[in-house]
Amino acid sequence: MLAGAANAHPKLVSASPAANATVAKPARVQLRFSEKLMPAFSKADLMMEAKGMAAMKHPSTSALAADGHTLVITPQGQLHPGRYTVNWHVVSTDTHKVAGSYAFGVK
Repeated sequence: MLAGAANAHPKLVSASPAANATVAKPARVQLRFSEKLMPAFSKADLMMEAKGMAAMKHPSTSALAADGHTLVITPQGQLHPGRYTVNWHVVSTDTHKVAGSYAFGVK
């Protein structure tokens, strides 16, 4: 007899740029998750951290890639040098909701 699949929450498997990396100006940010996601409930914001100021939302869009596992954030225009935070929240197809964030730098 085979055991049934355990219900788990979606986990962030990889991110590009990676957490705490400093990279050239990326055209997009990609977050890959362990489970398929629901497009209507899976989004991300890209925040730019400025010295002496509160973080500001950088204009961008987020959409689920065709594989159903990858959330793609596309900035409008080039990213300026500095530190960015990605705030994300996703819902898997089995309705588990998780959220998180990570930061990277642009040189």
